[in-house]
Amino acid sequence: MIIKKLNGITPKYGENCFFAENAVVIGDVVMGDDCSVWYSAVIRGDVNSIKMGDKVNVQDGVVIHGTYQKSATHIGSNVSIAHNATVHGCTIHDNVLIGMNAVILDDAVIHSNSLIAAGAVVTKGTIVESGCIYAGIPAKKVKDISTELISGEIERIANSYLMYAGWYMDEKM
Repeated sequence: MIIKKLNGITPKYGENCFFAENAVVIGDVVMGDDCSVWYSAVIRGDVNSIKMGDKVNVQDGVVIHGTYQKSATHIGSNVSIAHNATVHGCTIHDNVLIGMNAVILDDAVIHSNSLIAAGAVVTKGTIVESGCIYAGIPAKKVKDISTELISGEIERIANSYLMYAGWYMDEKM
């Protein structure tokens, strides 16, 4: 893993975090407990800050970044960011699932208990309502999310990635 100090700022992370060997975390990044950063993921806090809560999983190939002097990135707790997604200069609240290859652009706000479908593009400044599924290009609300989907997908995936990270951290060479 590469955890790199930049401009005098070293990334900070909480307890029980997993970083894959080729994950990259640079600069002004703060993440809570029980987070995981998977293979080929890049969290680049070089031009603006990136703040993440507890139990966030940043899956393989994800890029998290911001915009210089304009848009920082804020990610709540219990968030799953699936393979190859891009999260850029936005705010993601708690209990959110970002689908594979989704793109979240500057100044978008994803409210709690929401799901962004695989391949969706959430354009600049979009406000995603709490408890909704957004899909498409550009992403639009397609339906309200059920309580079953919140526990069956959002919570299940976040808990699964916590378990998977434990497998890797327990493995000794």
